[in-house]
Amino acid sequence: MGTHYIDEGCINCGACAAVCPVNAISEQGEVHVIDKEICTDCGECDPVCPVEVIHWETTA
Repeated sequence: MGTHYIDEGCINCGACAAVCPVNAISEQGEVHVIDKEICTDCGECDPVCPVEVIHWETTA
């Protein structure tokens, strides 16, 4: 199992939020964050991030 997360370096462009099919990504302050409770780990956000700060983290 695992989860997606947005690393430091987010430029707050909103591209990831625009493609999230379950609205798991939202703006918090000057960055976007992924709500791990809502995220289905579909990966739609990965390729649209212009600064490549969306990553996959394996969890136990």
